[in-house]
Parts: sequence; C-alpha cells; structure tokens
Amino acid sequence: MTLESLLLSSDPEVVRVLGSTLENLAISVEIRKEALSGNGVLTSEKFDAVIVDCEMEGGLEILQSLRTLPSNRNSVAFAILNGKKTTTQQAFGMGANFVMQKPISPLNASRCLNAALNFMVRERRRYFRQSVKMLVRAVLEDREWKATSTNISEGGIALILRDSIPDDSTPRLQFALPGVELAMEVEAEVAWADGNGSVGFRFLKMPRNSREILEKWLNEQMEKEFPGSLERIAAAEQEPTH
Repeated sequence: MTLESLLLSSDPEVVRVLGSTLENLAISVEIRKEALSGNGVLTSEKFDAVIVDCEMEGGLEILQSLRTLPSNRNSVAFAILNGKKTTTQQAFGMGANFVMQKPISPLNASRCLNAALNFMVRERRRYFRQSVKMLVRAVLEDREWKATSTNISEGGIALILRDSIPDDSTPRLQFALPGVELAMEVEAEVAWADGNGSVGFRFLKMPRNSREILEKWLNEQMEKEFPGSLERIAAAEQEPTH
C-alpha cells in the first residue's frame, strides 16, 4: 500500500522540492498546476494528503472547501504560504493541519511531511478496506441469505448475494475471518446495492470482543501491505491534532 498525495501548485520550486521530498518518503504525488483541475480530481479521487499552494489562483478556495468534499474531508491538509496574503492562523482556520512557508527548503519540507506522516497513516487505517472472500450468513427474523464477501473494513462489509434483501433491513451477519476460529455476529444495515447482487452493509452493533478481533485482523492485513504501519498508528494516537 502506498500513501497518496495531491500537490496543487504552479510554482516550479515548490513542485521540485516537495516532489522530491514526497518521493523520498515513498508517498506518491499527483501534481496539478491549476485550481480548476485540482478541484476536479478532489471530487473523484481519495488522497491521504492534499498540499495546497494558497498563493495560486483559487488555492484558498480549494483549502476552504476541502472539508466539504466527501472523498477528502478527512485528508491531511497542508497550506503553503508566502507570509503576505494569508497568515498561519487563518490557514488553520480554513482547515489546514500543517503550514509551510515559502521559500520551502528540502529540510523544512522533510520535517513537516515527516511530522504529518503518522496522521496520514492513521487516517488510512480508518478507511482501510481489505479484500477477503469468505462465507457470510445474513439472518433476518426467520429468513436467511448465504453470501460471499468481497471486502471488509472497520465500519462495514461488501457482499455478493444470490437473492435480494430488503433495502431497509438490519440483518445479523455471521462470519469467521480467515485464520480466526471464533465466529462473529454483527447487526448491520444495508448501505448500498448495485442491483446486480453486490450489497454493502454498515455495521451497527458489534460485541466488544468481535470488534477487537476485527481490528486486530485488519491491523495484521494492513501491516502486511504497509510494513511499520502499526508503529506509526500507535505514535499518531499519542499526538494531538492541530
């Protein structure tokens, strides 16, 4: 798993320094030099970090609107300032988590991005979905559906059902995660359905021991894809957010 970032800047020096620093941290970066183009990609793609040069035309508007975008409202936001139009305090008020001042040196960029890395990993953990194929039983009163899962997260699971299930139903989902002997039973609700048998369920009620099992299992899967993530998550949870 690779952390992903979006850099919005038309400043060649900003692009050069931050592009190199992000690459050194193994964070992929997509660069957009126009606010309109950047706003378009923010509405359709999810990024772990969004870096906005507030001096570019439309930059401040993007920073201010970031928290209203479903895909990126929880992304770690960076504001790049030049100390003229916008103050650090104003940038934080607009939703920035971190602020960098021009001219940006490689050392300062590295320090700032390293400080933010834990937050990016922690946020990635929150929406991390693990592909998994396992048998799931959906029980609703005296009816039962057999399904196969496609992926699971802390908050829900996606299933392939042979028969349709009522959209407003709240069935009990029964399953055992791969490599885990203890079976789990979770109350869930239908979150979405594509009409072709794929249905997403949002977890409503989950026993504490089942939640702990799920979190532990997801941590193990994430660690396999992103070595060192557990240490970063633990470190991030010890630090206050801005």
